[in-house]
Amino acid sequence: MPKQVDPVARRNDVVDALFRVVLRDGLQRASLRAVADEAGLNIGSLRHYFANQQELMSFAMQAMLDRVSDRLLRRVDEMGDVSALTREQRRSLTAGLLSELLPLDETRRAEVAVFIDFVAAARTHPAIDAELARRSAVGTRALVRRILVRMEDTGALRPGLDADVETERLSSLLDGLSLNTVLHPEVLSPEKCVRVLQAHLDDLTG
Repeated sequence: MPKQVDPVARRNDVVDALFRVVLRDGLQRASLRAVADEAGLNIGSLRHYFANQQELMSFAMQAMLDRVSDRLLRRVDEMGDVSALTREQRRSLTAGLLSELLPLDETRRAEVAVFIDFVAAARTHPAIDAELARRSAVGTRALVRRILVRMEDTGALRPGLDADVETERLSSLLDGLSLNTVLHPEVLSPEKCVRVLQAHLDDLTG
């Protein structure tokens, strides 16, 4: 009997292979053939799942966003009811949640590195869905705003802050930390990245 192949698992394997190619060689080298070779498949097998590079790129981008979203949801579930926690404990949980967006380990570093290439290429590359990049930016800001609102509702946020300004300030901080930690790891280490985020949260809480 022919071996049964799980199409979902195979697609995820291909996405992982694409991440490795982009991380190692850059987006411009992530052709269907290069990804097929990295995944240990022939080009015909890869085309069974993705007709062209545009389909593959769009699927990979969405898969990455879904993975990050799943991690965030798990962290939220693990937090449970925070009403009985101290302000310091709530700040620590907030920092942990936002840290899921930062390249603090190899998995997140690969995701951020690939995402940076995707977003930069989305302006001009026909195989990149610019709408996915836009939705990611909007989604990050929506998450940050929800966190700030929750902090305000629990009395943890310093009074008198402008929610729109602080949402953009924190979102931009996360973007900048991610970019510099990936591009200049010798300048900004993951440990320093976390300290900067915590210092910003300290400023928000007063």
